Amino acid sequence: MITTIKLKKTKGYQVITNWLDSIDKKPFAFQEQAWAQMMEDRSGLVNAPTGTGKTYSVFLGAVIHFINQYPNDYQSKSKNGLQLIWITPLRALAKDIGRAMEEVFFHLGMNWKVGIRNGDTDTAERARQKRQMPEVLIITPESLHLILAQKNNAANFKTLRFIAVDEWHELIGSKRGVQVELAISRLVGMKDTESQKLKVKSQNAESENENPVILSLSKDAPCHPEPAEGLNSKLSIWGISATIGNLEEAKEVLLAPLDLLNIDAKETAIIKANIHKNISVESIFPDEIEKYPWAGHLGLKLIDKVVPIINENKTTLIFINTRGMSERWYQSLLNVSPDLAGLLALHHGSIEMELRTWVEETLHTGKLKAVVSTASLDLGVDFRPVDTVIQVGSPKGVARFLQRAGRSGHQPDAISRIYFLPTHSLELVEAAALKQAIKENIVESREPRLLCYDVLIQYLNTLAVGDGFYPEQIYEEVKKTYGYRYLEKEDWDQLLHFITSGGTALQQYDEYKKVEVIDGLFKINSRRIAMRHRMHIGTIVSDAMLRVKFLSGGYIGVIEEYFISRLMPGDVFTLAGRNLEFIMIKDMTAIVKKSTAKKSMVPSWQGGRMPLSANLGKKLREMFNVPAADTKTKDEPEELKILQPLFQLQKKLSHVPREDELLIEQIETRDGFHLFVYPFEGRLVHEAMAAILAYRISLITPISFSFAMNDYGFELLSDQPIPVDDSNVYELFSPENLLNDIQRSMNATEMAKRKFRDIAVIGGLIFQGFPGEQKKARHLQSSASLLFKVFSEYEPNNVLIRQAYNEVMEQQMEEERLRNMLERIQQSRIILTFPERLTPFCFPIKVDSMREDLSSEKLEDRVKKMQQQLEDG
Repeated sequence: MITTIKLKKTKGYQVITNWLDSIDKKPFAFQEQAWAQMMEDRSGLVNAPTGTGKTYSVFLGAVIHFINQYPNDYQSKSKNGLQLIWITPLRALAKDIGRAMEEVFFHLGMNWKVGIRNGDTDTAERARQKRQMPEVLIITPESLHLILAQKNNAANFKTLRFIAVDEWHELIGSKRGVQVELAISRLVGMKDTESQKLKVKSQNAESENENPVILSLSKDAPCHPEPAEGLNSKLSIWGISATIGNLEEAKEVLLAPLDLLNIDAKETAIIKANIHKNISVESIFPDEIEKYPWAGHLGLKLIDKVVPIINENKTTLIFINTRGMSERWYQSLLNVSPDLAGLLALHHGSIEMELRTWVEETLHTGKLKAVVSTASLDLGVDFRPVDTVIQVGSPKGVARFLQRAGRSGHQPDAISRIYFLPTHSLELVEAAALKQAIKENIVESREPRLLCYDVLIQYLNTLAVGDGFYPEQIYEEVKKTYGYRYLEKEDWDQLLHFITSGGTALQQYDEYKKVEVIDGLFKINSRRIAMRHRMHIGTIVSDAMLRVKFLSGGYIGVIEEYFISRLMPGDVFTLAGRNLEFIMIKDMTAIVKKSTAKKSMVPSWQGGRMPLSANLGKKLREMFNVPAADTKTKDEPEELKILQPLFQLQKKLSHVPREDELLIEQIETRDGFHLFVYPFEGRLVHEAMAAILAYRISLITPISFSFAMNDYGFELLSDQPIPVDDSNVYELFSPENLLNDIQRSMNATEMAKRKFRDIAVIGGLIFQGFPGEQKKARHLQSSASLLFKVFSEYEPNNVLIRQAYNEVMEQQMEEERLRNMLERIQQSRIILTFPERLTPFCFPIKVDSMREDLSSEKLEDRVKKMQQQLEDG
């Protein structure tokens, strides 16, 4: 990390500070340091709390840089070419950021234009951008790759000086982050080529006193002869990030391609804002904890406590973890408080874009009292009227909770106020754990993705659709990225073989021979293949979606095919806060009409459940030290005091584990013999551990099990006694032979096959269809299964097959976290108890196992009865 640079009071700096003075603002020290670095053409990462001006630290730096270049005519200069690319993960961010930027240009009297490029940009605007690039382009990773798929795309970036990646903490750790890495490597590669051209220009000018024509230096640089004028070889890259546990690594991942320009990582900076953001966290408590559900609820029992919070504040954001839950909450709020009609809105990713935009605009102008939202409003949209946030249910991670808290009090000196509303009793322990983690400044890391071969195949096809590429040059660029630094030449050659001839397994099929090689240039010449590729650039693979349209006209949103396929004509479901009667499916569109029915089905979207993070799990285990101790502490969290009756019952029936203990409960009911285990390590780890434990027990005696799990623990259920006792329990939880036992216990092949479906779609092996004729999800899966089988049989070392198995181990099973858990357990005291009935701890897991068979309403009734029986005991 480089040392602080002294800020020069240049013309650009004076212009910006004069404007800030005119609106009674002063720049923060971290903003001035970012500007100083950018004046010197440096690169880096800005880390600051939400609402402290992270955007201005980079955006105004680019403006200052331009004014310094043209101090006398910066206002009159127009059509300057693309100066700044602003990469953003969410479409919802673009309009808000664009609006803020245009406001600055208006006040400074500059002729800069701001363009937006994402899936919502209309064709007319795209054509305008193609003719004349704006000075600032706000773009998503997918749309940036689409530009790289255009002919003569290098011309768009000739004047480019700055790349800013907003909300980098959200992108790193995902395949979209890998897309950003690859796009940056290409843009830096273009600058590297320009740098070489400028050297030649300089040499030519010395020998011949005239403006020469520059020729590409080698066949490795696919450039047509062109005049040297206007070439610019300097490029700065800046990331903007909220706090994550691995900031240094996050910077390294983003800036790794700068090595192509011989820029040392030591010449880049992390600029941290020394600003303490005040965060107020309050839990919403039930009046009688004894009557509050132990499990299986949506938090709606506390809805009467939410209405006063909405009424007392200007604007409130209510964050719900899933789209289905958000629909229920929206309807329920209107039912209990009809006067909110017109002042309450719903926002999630399946609502039609026009309606989402209306909600964002109306929220910005302060005309809404509350918005019920999912993660679709998580990131940096500056909704200044928002002064309060309510988080319904566990956010599953500290970073996500802080991010959502930062949606309120979006000014540097304002307090970010967030309420935690538990959906069941034990979630109050998570509230206490979150408060402690925030106090100790513990935030999760985002691990970068490595060797995503599917994204690389897509990228190579993208380049081949554009101007084509020479493998030697692109290999060097790709190898400079963090995500592909371990890419072997043998695997690279396999990828080239695959895109040109289908590889070893698919060489008999012409549809996989996409790329042609002419004089060493790899290019897609087929218009049909090029069009198909452009349509499916991206790394987000969801289940097949159907648009929902009124019979009378007008779209409401989208819904997953698997949900619609279960509906009969006349069935009523809820979307975008409206009750809709299903009529029929026509051309991949669900036709509906308005319904006045009181009851409706709420769609459940796949992938709605996030696992508990390792950091929050650790703090959660620590929280149980307090109720486990017999002595009371002075500073006992309020949440734990409220839960005393529940802990007392848990102690009476079983045990409350300390952080250095693992609790195992064995209970016999009329359902059979239950083994409940409580590692508090998150749903995915528990799912893998349940399978491994079942396998290891089956080696002791022939036995079969069914599983259930949640974020706190897991259950094994059998029709015979389960042989786990003091003599074998440590051996059963041993980290030895873990990989072998994973492969034997879990159907790794079946899991890899499911992962392979997404990999095959991203890598372009499976075409999802043109608009209006998308393949059904089950057809996609069967196509993927067939390809998986072919590769496994004829090309077992195929990079995509290897990637599928790696993703299962790293993401689905969280193998590293699983191993760490087992090592921790070996150092812990294992407590075995034999309760006579279900306990408060095992109750939520038991309810989760019933979720598959019961509707949410029936489940709530059943849970109520079960809880009553246990309490009456």
